[in-house]
Amino acid sequence: MADSSFDIVSEIDRQEADNALNQARKEVSQRYDFRGTDTDVSWSGEQILIVANSKDHATAALDVLQSKMIKRGISLKSLDSGDPFESGKQVKIVTTLKEGIAQDMAKKIGKIIRDEGPKGVKSQIQGEEIRVSSKSRDDLQTVIALLKGKDLDLALQFQNYR
Repeated sequence: MADSSFDIVSEIDRQEADNALNQARKEVSQRYDFRGTDTDVSWSGEQILIVANSKDHATAALDVLQSKMIKRGISLKSLDSGDPFESGKQVKIVTTLKEGIAQDMAKKIGKIIRDEGPKGVKSQIQGEEIRVSSKSRDDLQTVIALLKGKDLDLALQFQNYR
C-alpha cells in the first residue's frame, strides 16, 4: 500500500485579508469615536499601515482590524504588529502578514513530529512547507491533532491530504 501524506503550510488568503482591511477601513470611517481623528487603515506595499493622530486611536484601529481578520478566518498568529511610533504629528502602526514556515520553525515542527508523534511517520522540509507521510492515515490524523494542540507561534494549515 502506498504512503498517505499531507502538507503543513502557513498561508494567508490575500482576498480575505483585503476584505478584512476594507471592512476595518469602513468601520473606522463611520464610527463616532473616530470622527475628526484622521485615522486610516491601508495597504503599504505588503504591509498594513494604521495612521492616527493619537496612540489610543491607532491601537483602537488595530483592534478593529484584528476583529475583522478573525471574522474572515485569518489567525492573529499570522499578523505581526509593531509598536505604535510617532511620525511628525501622526502615530503609525505597521502590521506585517507572516506567510511560510521559516527553516528553524520547520525543524522544530519536525522534531515535535519525531519525538511525540506515532512511530513510522516521516516529515520532510520542502521550502516553506513540510510534507508528512505515513502508511497509516490514522497516524496522520494523530499528527494533525498533535500540532493543533501545540502552542506554536505560527498559523498552520493542513493541505493535500491523500
